[in-house]
Amino acid sequence: MDYFIRPLTQEDEPFLWQMLYEAAHLVEEGNLTVQDAKNNPDLAKYVKNWGCKDDSGFVAILESSNQPVGAAWLRLLTGKNKGYGYVDDCTPELAIAILSEYRNQGIGTQLLTNLLAVAKTSYPSISLSSRATNPAFTLYKRFGFKVVDGSEIINRVGGISLKMKIDF
Repeated sequence: MDYFIRPLTQEDEPFLWQMLYEAAHLVEEGNLTVQDAKNNPDLAKYVKNWGCKDDSGFVAILESSNQPVGAAWLRLLTGKNKGYGYVDDCTPELAIAILSEYRNQGIGTQLLTNLLAVAKTSYPSISLSSRATNPAFTLYKRFGFKVVDGSEIINRVGGISLKMKIDF
């Protein structure tokens, strides 16, 4: 499978909603549409009005069909608009997702490689929130993300989620 990675643009917002739906595991929770992510204010803040000054990210596109299959993005969520992975007002939060049929093929690794290379030039660190059972948890650790002490919480479906952070 051949794909290429390019920076996200404002025109990618509809695909980011689909990726947010995937990243938030809404499909596993029985929520049937991307609209469920849009309707959840705690999730919507990760995508709504994509393309603000501090927004950055990358999308993976299949060369054969020009279809996007995954994305990784950063958004600085501060003040009253804190996200699940909030650690401080200088650390943007990472969101990443790959369409299920394209997972475990190295796309997430390539997206993170690109994103972290760019992020190092603008931020001292990046954070995220992950379910303890997320298969990508080992990917995050491989890149150098560490669990933030005391961040373990019971998530909205009764499982364990925790914050992770990488310092540059």
